[in-house]
Amino acid sequence: MSATNMKTAISKTRLLLAPMVAVALLLTATAAFAAAPGITGPTFNLTAQPAYLSQPDGAAIYSWGYGCNGAPSGYAPASITTGFCNPMQVPGPTLIVMQGQPVSVTLTNALPAAAGNTSILFPGFNVTAAAAASQPATCAATTAATRAPQGLLTTEASNGCAVTYTFTASTPGTRAYYSGTQGDLQVEMGLYGAIIVLPSSVPTACTSPAIRSNLFGVPSYTGTQEEDFRLAAAAYNHPKACYDREYLFQFSEIDPGIHSQASAQVTAKAGCTAGAAGCSLNVATEPYHPAYFMINGRSMPDDMDSNYAYQYPHQPYNGNPHMHPGELVLLRIIGQGRWQHPFHEHGNHVRILARDGNLILSQSDANSLAGPLLFTTTTTPGLAMDGIYYWTGKGLNWDAYGHRVSDATPDTTAVQPCVPDPNGYYTSNISAINYYEWCQDHDKPVQVAPFGDVANGGPATLPDPTIFANGPWYGGSPYLGPDATTRAVGPTGTTPPSGTIANSPTSEAGFAFMWHSHNEREITTNNIFPGGMLMMMLVDSREFVIDESN
Repeated sequence: MSATNMKTAISKTRLLLAPMVAVALLLTATAAFAAAPGITGPTFNLTAQPAYLSQPDGAAIYSWGYGCNGAPSGYAPASITTGFCNPMQVPGPTLIVMQGQPVSVTLTNALPAAAGNTSILFPGFNVTAAAAASQPATCAATTAATRAPQGLLTTEASNGCAVTYTFTASTPGTRAYYSGTQGDLQVEMGLYGAIIVLPSSVPTACTSPAIRSNLFGVPSYTGTQEEDFRLAAAAYNHPKACYDREYLFQFSEIDPGIHSQASAQVTAKAGCTAGAAGCSLNVATEPYHPAYFMINGRSMPDDMDSNYAYQYPHQPYNGNPHMHPGELVLLRIIGQGRWQHPFHEHGNHVRILARDGNLILSQSDANSLAGPLLFTTTTTPGLAMDGIYYWTGKGLNWDAYGHRVSDATPDTTAVQPCVPDPNGYYTSNISAINYYEWCQDHDKPVQVAPFGDVANGGPATLPDPTIFANGPWYGGSPYLGPDATTRAVGPTGTTPPSGTIANSPTSEAGFAFMWHSHNEREITTNNIFPGGMLMMMLVDSREFVIDESN
């Protein structure tokens, strides 16, 4: 796609909606939340160690991962106060730094002796590496060359020793880091992570409440002000790189046969001296048969539990994005592991801003972005991309808020208005429950002709509400908001039935769009559906305050 054809950064007229998914899947269960949590630098002390990862089928997979060697300098975003950084986690700690900062990462090799050396690659940065100034006691008597030998791709840390990598975080954006030693085995075992570089300056367009779309600093519909969980107000120093929420997703897979081989050989060689004859692993990494497919180190449904959940001590990051209609959601996406993963975000395409920290600009106009609009974000191994996703309800052909001319909304004695801006959206009242509503569909109940049953020209035929599925993830209502069932009344009464434990009329009641791999096997856990690379994008009404602090 040529740059000249893609000048518009975020076109709010180009929506691809999945209305039937929106109708059928409504959140009724207690929600977990996501963000882009990590640790702050610019100095990091990491270690590589073994531990076991849990899977939804009950398996505990022997793995290796990077983790914190002592307490980190800090956690981000600051609004999340429950973070932890164990000595081993998968993915490794997300490293968060500022553009222009000199970054120092010291890695201590605490892998089993038979695993040999290990290392970290930081693609996209000019890295200098040397033996760490301070070494573990077990390594103190060795020479600098023995502590940090030169490997095929980078300087490595020998068993029990430490190496320090230094570089300047020259450009903003999202990138991968991963082992540069015997990558077919060590990356597979879990030695990978992400580094996020925040822009040193943020355009005024991204911080001025008068022209940005986000709601932080503005009381919500309920009067409760939502906290800001972003790492910055923009992904890049560009006025069209503003965003309202952000999420980091790292896609990877596990071949349990490889991990079982590594575990058995490590056990058999326990106590051997690293580098000695016979003290090395010989794990076959081909043919490759992955059976576990993960987002941020977890498979569905575990990826929808909260960040830093105690039951996942080595898998701290989740995958469960939330938003309000009209918000710009920054997706930081990285392909880790060995396979491509065609990940599809239902509800809209994703506008790509950058790849590997390189902002994609129009050749003819540097003020315009030129990234493609993707139906699936195909996660090539090692490739990172930043993109924007949004959802407004345009194209549903019914009023997503359940307005009726005869109804008064709870916050006023008058019918909630919808005055279109030049783009057709209601943006003049940022505190309104229907802020960013697509006004062309205002006051169009889905169950009233000609906007109801298919036979009468409507977009969908609703089942009898008395037999509608009602339970976790299924509410039945085509409307946003916990009080939507009282705002919209169908021919047989309230739509849908409410008041159950799973569908309390005071609960979240947002639209849930399934986000998943388009490789069908990858939405299974060890060939059992559902599982694997699957999560939900939750579009919440303004009544619901999105709290990502866990």
